Amino acid sequence: MDMNFTPPWPEQELSPDSLFGCLIRTAVDGIMVIDDHGLIQVYNAACVRLFQYAEAEVLGQNVKMLMPTPYRDHHDSYLAHFKQTGEARIIGIGREVSGERKDGSTFPMYLSVGDGMLYGKRVFVGIVHDLSALYEERAAHETHLLSLREELVHVARVSELGQVSAGIAHELNQPLTAMLNYANAARRLSASGQPEDVQKVQAVIGKVAEQAERAGQIVRRMRDFLEKRAGQRAFDDIVAIIDDALALGLLGTKASNIQTHFTPEVGLPAVLVDRVQIQQVLVNLLRNAVEAMELSERRALTLTATRQGEDRVEVTVADTGHGIADSVSSQLFTPFVTTKDHGMGIGLAISKTIIEAHGGTLTAEPNPGGGTIFRFTVPAETVKAP
Repeated sequence: MDMNFTPPWPEQELSPDSLFGCLIRTAVDGIMVIDDHGLIQVYNAACVRLFQYAEAEVLGQNVKMLMPTPYRDHHDSYLAHFKQTGEARIIGIGREVSGERKDGSTFPMYLSVGDGMLYGKRVFVGIVHDLSALYEERAAHETHLLSLREELVHVARVSELGQVSAGIAHELNQPLTAMLNYANAARRLSASGQPEDVQKVQAVIGKVAEQAERAGQIVRRMRDFLEKRAGQRAFDDIVAIIDDALALGLLGTKASNIQTHFTPEVGLPAVLVDRVQIQQVLVNLLRNAVEAMELSERRALTLTATRQGEDRVEVTVADTGHGIADSVSSQLFTPFVTTKDHGMGIGLAISKTIIEAHGGTLTAEPNPGGGTIFRFTVPAETVKAP
């Protein structure tokens, strides 16, 4: 102990041979004692290891030197408030805080503080437990869970497109067949050798290019949808996201004679989302709606996008299908619960996980006209009052 520092109790009480001194010296956790002015009176070897200050550097100094901002800035007022009112914010309670080492780096710790009297003096005893290893383990666990979730989300996307593979083949076959027909027509016209057919050949080639662009758009949407990658959130146009999801989610459904209506609110703000993941949610909701209306006489699919408050956009997908049975409604978003003969039962569960990861909500309710309405919200650019 610093020879120039005099503790408020007999020095022999802190000697290595005393019970008090032995307990403090051998403790695995950091133990320090401060007086009612916040000045450090006792600082054990574990504290030296944790904070990197030698004992002589801290004895008699304010304990806030071991705290990063903002704890350092408010410590004295907290201590004064407790002494005046007895209202504890950490004393007698304990909580996770951060400590600051001599080199300026910080580390997570659990701080337990108790107060009492020692030799007629009021003191506060703090016990510091280093949480660095626990935080590292927690971070590794969270990273592993995130990786598993992203893998499951990707598997669900593959499953979604697998279920509409026949529709995809049909949609691709149409432009490819048209391209073949136009190419044969161009070959016949060019073989005639007639000057007046040159313009016709050029027009036909233009038709080929249009169909090639159409096929390319289908392939692009499929490729983007199936791309396996970490989540990438950015501000995006929700109307464009919904338009792409409609094109992908309704592949192969023309024969079903579904009347689709999409009415977005004018002037919607940009939304902060992972574009592909939100499209995945929409495709799942759209495919569910299509299947729900297979036996319905009226097949109307209605989508809306509206502003909700200052920082949210709500999207709704409403169908006129058979609705949701009461026996299923309470477990609608539970994994592996499905009413489909060949369904995996993970589409809605994953959709809910995606939306909640975006800070939004996904709900379902009966459609007054028959069927179901799904609603979800996503964060948007804050709309400031003029």
